[in-house]
Amino acid sequence: MALPAFASAPVPATGRRAARSRGFTLIEVMVTIAIIGILAAIALPAYSDYLRRGELPEAFSTLASQRVAMEQYYQDNRQYGTNTCSEGKISFSDVPVNGAKFSYACKLSGTNGNQAYTLTATGTSPHTKGHDYTLNEAGQQGTVKFKGDVVSKACWLKRGSEC
Repeated sequence: MALPAFASAPVPATGRRAARSRGFTLIEVMVTIAIIGILAAIALPAYSDYLRRGELPEAFSTLASQRVAMEQYYQDNRQYGTNTCSEGKISFSDVPVNGAKFSYACKLSGTNGNQAYTLTATGTSPHTKGHDYTLNEAGQQGTVKFKGDVVSKACWLKRGSEC
């Protein structure tokens, strides 16, 4: 069975039609750039938030481990320190690269100045600046600043504005 003459071989495009079929039009390029821009506007803030949430656990674990050191010192001496927290075995010197993502502080308080304390972690990296967390001798967690806003929460905020 023979094929019809029009189905035998493709005919190459000539003239104006050949010039139009190659490459992209300006509108196609502009639409592609617009789509990439929209995706980047959504993805970059989400990625920055992801990086921030990844750095926060350093503060939580360091505060918790330093609280254990303070409680061990209290069990031995019936006080957290006479003048400073460093007497109570807390100097943050064993914290890896102190100041890389957070800086830490401890303040003694109470009736004798040594029966209570507050540990504080303050964000220092680009993603954790504006984040301040606290932990006291009673184990009460607190968020003082979150994403640069002053808040007063009785928990460690990680993602949203609610505990």
